[in-house]
Amino acid sequence: MTELAITQAEKEHGHLEDTRLAMAVRAVREEGFVVLHNAIDPAHIAVLRERMLADAAQIAALDQVPYQFRTGHLQQDPPPFSPYLFRDVLVNAFAVDITHALLGEGVKNAFYSGNCCLPNNNRQPLHVDIGHLWHGLQKAHPAHALVVNVPVVDMTAENGSTELWPGTHLDTTRTMGDGDIKIPDTALERVRARVQPLQPNVPAGGLLIRDMRLWHCGMPNHTKIARPMIAMIHWPRWYRTDGKVRFAKGSEALLADQRLQTEAEFVEGPIDYIGRNASYDYAE
Repeated sequence: MTELAITQAEKEHGHLEDTRLAMAVRAVREEGFVVLHNAIDPAHIAVLRERMLADAAQIAALDQVPYQFRTGHLQQDPPPFSPYLFRDVLVNAFAVDITHALLGEGVKNAFYSGNCCLPNNNRQPLHVDIGHLWHGLQKAHPAHALVVNVPVVDMTAENGSTELWPGTHLDTTRTMGDGDIKIPDTALERVRARVQPLQPNVPAGGLLIRDMRLWHCGMPNHTKIARPMIAMIHWPRWYRTDGKVRFAKGSEALLADQRLQTEAEFVEGPIDYIGRNASYDYAE
């Protein structure tokens, strides 16, 4: 597993140093993910943590709770309005360094949601978030979608850090349009002998960037505290994304960036981010 702690020089410069950027890019290409430490201001994380923990309790109390596969695993949106929007979360320069290097000019973010692992004993089925673009590939194509995860509490194996299967993003048997994105038992047994899954520790203020094709699953949370995590998805400019993320009007300047275009709709009035999601079993 490749982990990089953002240095003071990188913070002052606003970019990853070239050799360390190359390390991060290689990790995503080969392992399917990379972890960055100290990438976000702790004060910003603290503000989000307080609100998202309170929101998680509200979501869990809904008549129709938006569980992902199993009870205990919520889909949870972060609040899309001030004072909960931060540039180093939504337009993190170090994350964009990596996604820009992998996806090319014109990277766009078309997703601002996340998940929350409530205290529970349930493991999700192993799955991919998205498959390869084409059937019958002999070799995996380069990344076409990257998830940028922002944990707002320290993420550990004890509280349900996502289980990752390194290198499985290069397995070409899962293709977009297959329907069910859960990994079948036959495929699981085929790779189990050569892949050692892991649950990375990602402290609050860090980032987990992963290829969306990587096999992964939500894990039990053995603590008494919920584990919320923000998720964004960066796409190349040529990929068609449907819909726009709704943010409060007045957020335009915060999201403006030369390298990352946020597919956003800025609206007046309240935005329902607590009750808008539905329970589902992940089908593409």
